[in-house]
Amino acid sequence: MQKLEVVAIRMKQIFKDIIMLFPQILSEDQIAFGQTTTPFAEDTIAFLNALSRELNADPETRQYPDLVTFAFFCRRANILKLKERYFSEEMIRLGRGVIFHIAPSNVPVNFAYSLISGLLAGNVNIVRIPSKDFKQVQLICNAISRIAPTHQTCASRIFLVRYDKLSKATALFSSLCDVRIIWGGDETIDKIRKSAIPVRSFDVTFADRYSICAINASRYLSDAHFDYVANGFYNDTYLFDQNACTAPHLVLWIGSNEDVAKSKLIFWGALHKLVKQKYGQIQPVIAVDKLTALYNQAINNYGVHKIATEDNLIWRIEIDELYPKIENYRCSGGYFCEYHSESLTDLTKIVNRKYQTLAFYGFDYSELSEFVLKSNLKGIDRIVPIGKTMDFSLTWDGYNLIDTLSRIININK
Repeated sequence: MQKLEVVAIRMKQIFKDIIMLFPQILSEDQIAFGQTTTPFAEDTIAFLNALSRELNADPETRQYPDLVTFAFFCRRANILKLKERYFSEEMIRLGRGVIFHIAPSNVPVNFAYSLISGLLAGNVNIVRIPSKDFKQVQLICNAISRIAPTHQTCASRIFLVRYDKLSKATALFSSLCDVRIIWGGDETIDKIRKSAIPVRSFDVTFADRYSICAINASRYLSDAHFDYVANGFYNDTYLFDQNACTAPHLVLWIGSNEDVAKSKLIFWGALHKLVKQKYGQIQPVIAVDKLTALYNQAINNYGVHKIATEDNLIWRIEIDELYPKIENYRCSGGYFCEYHSESLTDLTKIVNRKYQTLAFYGFDYSELSEFVLKSNLKGIDRIVPIGKTMDFSLTWDGYNLIDTLSRIININK
């Protein structure tokens, strides 16, 4: 760590570039002398439970499904379940120190999940908030400010900042951190890594990823949960215009020709009805983007067929084969490739380290685990039911965040 006098001078030079969302004032003393604690400390659990209640008491929260989910995640009962899974009293653990979180710009509530991961691991947290003015961000920051006076110990480990990309604040906060968490595209990560971190510090990067969906057509038809599946898929994709890394872009259909044909008709019909009700009209620029994506995909690959639809809300691109680098041909706003396969094992032809989430319907645990173990996949870190791709977990992209963001103190007897 740098000497405090040097840090103070540098911070004073960039204070004018920083907007403080919480607390109202930022000083070098607060960061340099912030106290770490044990993972799942009681004051942290109490703070998160209070945050959950505060958000649920705000009628505006109900307007944002992602915010409702976040408030549900923070409740005491859920945190205690996580503590049972992620924390052992047999090991002495403390937070690593200062965690500098750089949140993505396209998912409003992501910054808050990153923050609570750092808090639960026992750390002081500096979080760069997205520059886009999301209402969810405002509601969370306001709720934190309201509960802070009665939860000062935990609140003292939180610094929520916003600043322009041209600011030197990233370099400064990087020089102070013990761990830097970067959410963003590959170019963003490369750029941020140019800001040095202390020699014993390290980066945890959540880079640009690609996600897919697999549906067992026979089970889909027999269960007949058509509206439920459509609603879940809508939440996975259209809530953030397929911009989240967790949003499926490729749909893999498993089953007989007859079952798959029936399933497609029902699935896309139910989804279209939902999108028409909730999403509204596609912006012209997105329609142009879809057309460009289709031309690019068709020029570079054989067997690319656009299925005729009545409007621009859903673009279905049927492909005759699963070809490598299919993740390069994606678009936002409802652009889906789909492929009829005999089994999940066909995914081994395309899955690489870029693949993050596999959403599924109609497969049981044994089928999925056998597929993973036998396939020895290079990618796919999460396998979740349709409708759950956005659900946060303390195991993310293959990282156990509590283990990663805390340290073990070994005492030999």
